[in-house]
Amino acid sequence: MEKVRRASHAGSWYTDNPRKLAEELEGWLGASGLGKSSDVRAVIAPHAGYSYSGRAAAYAFGNIDPTNISRVFLLGPSHHYYTPKCALSTATVYKTPIGDLPIDLEVIEELKATGKFELMDIRVDEAEHSMEMHLPYLAKVFEGHLVKVVPILVGALNAENEALYGQLLAKYVDDPNNFFSVSSDFCHWGSRFNYMHYDKKHGAIYKSIEALDRMGMDIIETGDPDAFKQYLSEYDNTICGRHPISVFLHMLRNCSTKIKIKFLRYEQSSQCKSTRDSSVSYASAAGKVDA
Repeated sequence: MEKVRRASHAGSWYTDNPRKLAEELEGWLGASGLGKSSDVRAVIAPHAGYSYSGRAAAYAFGNIDPTNISRVFLLGPSHHYYTPKCALSTATVYKTPIGDLPIDLEVIEELKATGKFELMDIRVDEAEHSMEMHLPYLAKVFEGHLVKVVPILVGALNAENEALYGQLLAKYVDDPNNFFSVSSDFCHWGSRFNYMHYDKKHGAIYKSIEALDRMGMDIIETGDPDAFKQYLSEYDNTICGRHPISVFLHMLRNCSTKIKIKFLRYEQSSQCKSTRDSSVSYASAAGKVDA
């Protein structure tokens, strides 16, 4: 029986007008000027409202060659629902205004059978935006191609569990028909986020934020989950997808396919110049097979 996850953030976080949405996405993808590459097997992309991060996200999704991909694993952080584990969707289809994405029930069953995952109530699923904001881009890029999604809500994992899920999912990286979409925004700066790290040597606050983010991005590019953990414990940068990124780095450590992450775009929602300001950073990366 079909169980639908509605596009619950359409009409607020992005337009629910199919024509307008398709035009917007095509515009950003075109403006990114990126060529499609069959070596691109993963992206890290933001998940804010499209008026904030839609353009930045195109620099991740613009790299995808849909030809040989039949399955997309979607890893997103949990913003409202607490779990120390990873949770699987109970839906059979994810709706978007520009086309629906069926869930790969076979892989969901396979993951369920490990006993390591919990199941996500449809209400929890619809309340969460971190994976939904990737869906219209995926629907656009894979238009005309048969692709299924495997949504995984990544909870507040400790280091041990990040490694455990990374090991468990690593085998899927070695199948060239699989793709991975990792959802994360970067620094959330300002009193409303309870985070105001500022290193004056960089000059203005927004430059200090960029230096902090770029340090994290450089570490993610090395593919070392331990170094990323160390960075987070030292600076406590408010990267909301820290757990999905960590799981993904552990996947790369445990699989046989060599994948190199490279960041292609960095933006901030606004430039913080005083302690009264606030901003969120957006960074987009592609993970390419490294021959």
